Amino acid sequence: MSYDLVIKQGMVIDGSGLPPYRADVGVKAGKIAFIGRIAAPSREVIDAEGHVVTPGFVDGHTHMDAQVFWDPIGTSSCYHGITSVVMGNCGFTLAPCRERDADLVFRNLERAEDLSREAMRAGITWRWETFPEFLDTLDAIPKGINYAGYIGHSALRTYVMGERAFEGPAGEDDLRAMAHHVREAIKAGAVGFSTTRSPSHETSDDRPVASRQASWGELETLVGAMSEAGAGILEIAMGTEGPENYPKLKRLALDTGRPITFGIFSRRIQPEAWRFGLATVEQTAREGGRMFAQVHSRALNVLISFETHTPFDDWEVWRDVRKLPLARQKAALRDPETRAKLVAVASRPYNGRRAIGAEARPPEWDWVFLMDKMQGPHRSMAEVARERKLHPVELMIDLALERDLKRFFLQPIANEDEAAALELIRHPRTVVTFSDAGAHVSQIMDNSLQSHLLSYWVREKQAFTLEQAVKFITYDTATHWGLHDRGLIREGMAADLVVFDPATIGAHMPEVVTDLPAGAKRLKQTADGVRATVVNGEVLLRDNAHTGALPGRLIRGRVPD
Repeated sequence: MSYDLVIKQGMVIDGSGLPPYRADVGVKAGKIAFIGRIAAPSREVIDAEGHVVTPGFVDGHTHMDAQVFWDPIGTSSCYHGITSVVMGNCGFTLAPCRERDADLVFRNLERAEDLSREAMRAGITWRWETFPEFLDTLDAIPKGINYAGYIGHSALRTYVMGERAFEGPAGEDDLRAMAHHVREAIKAGAVGFSTTRSPSHETSDDRPVASRQASWGELETLVGAMSEAGAGILEIAMGTEGPENYPKLKRLALDTGRPITFGIFSRRIQPEAWRFGLATVEQTAREGGRMFAQVHSRALNVLISFETHTPFDDWEVWRDVRKLPLARQKAALRDPETRAKLVAVASRPYNGRRAIGAEARPPEWDWVFLMDKMQGPHRSMAEVARERKLHPVELMIDLALERDLKRFFLQPIANEDEAAALELIRHPRTVVTFSDAGAHVSQIMDNSLQSHLLSYWVREKQAFTLEQAVKFITYDTATHWGLHDRGLIREGMAADLVVFDPATIGAHMPEVVTDLPAGAKRLKQTADGVRATVVNGEVLLRDNAHTGALPGRLIRGRVPD
């Protein structure tokens, strides 16, 4: 027998949590064909000596619905070992939608998920109306990694209700139409239905996104439609509204029989609220329902920089400077008179527009940190300012100018307590995911949460074994989202594989690039230590470099016969 690909002499960590073992992995026709010692010829060989071989990582919380049309390999996720993603979270999808109504879905996405309307207009060729047609479009386009997706509540509402979706409750005819489209989407391969009730999700004109206008009864109707179809997960974003919704979610899980998932973060403004979420998950399971929480591997950090956003961009004086090209901004920041005005304005109490989601907040300088390296701990700007006897705003300007404005500052907005974050990761009914990849493109860089888990919690802190951590981001995530032919290294399963060095894997510092359609900005981040990423048996990346292969597939959810 000959092989298409053989990965030689690696330590296999198979995703199950069992101890590693040395073996070759042979791949044929996109599947794992043999695990053991292989002497047979192969079209391609990867030398994995000194590396581990694991299943490809699965990210259950992304927003790549738009990005897939202009970036098929899924950067920056692919650089960190991701081979499969679930997109369409939080109710934000591009379907169902008629092309003439595209601005309605863009309105939902633009501010809530930091996706440029101009980039979406320039980068997407509209070839669908219904959700099944959207899936067929995804099936047909070239892809580097694998994509699965929800049907989103906000898109569904605007498709059925038009402008009324942003104004109030649905009528009976609206509900019947939406329920029909949910059933149709699930039968076509949507992995579930997603929605948001989070106060963080607003349109660019400061109104709630469409799904936030829905009554709880509307949500019950649509999850009920999914139950009638016999498949699908409910994903719901709640933000700070979680505690008031937890009892209703438990009831919904028990009544419909559908799995329910949502994110849980610790927050210093609600320091113990996350425990209520975990208690609800546990109680639901005890009573026979299915519910699991999505958690992060580190603090959720807004990245502040003069190349992207600062907390002061809309403030008096600042807004005029920030509209200038960067070269002229540098000159203004060096001008003593302008600088004095900027510091004076930034020292006043803020009374402008409320910051939401991953937008930079008016700073508490004890909670803004200098990002001088990827891995923490990082020093607070308040501490460094005291040392240098400077106002923190002066310090921010000085430090930015030192690096030609290519300097980042961290502003954590959740998971500030590392001990709480670790407790969330360890809980048996949580999964480590929630990168938000494809959204917040100039605000956060969490595509690297999986490599952070491996570099920080495994290598540096030794809080988990490598086998445990790999299981978190392969078998556990694949199983929860029903990707049952992925997440393990087993003969006959899909050959999604990552070859990496556990001694060096870790994220590089992020950078700002302008490679989105219409020249829009985004953050990009590559990684150390990843020798190869294999998707469906083909090598997608070698040492972070794309091979040119596009072996990704659409993964459709399964429904009963």
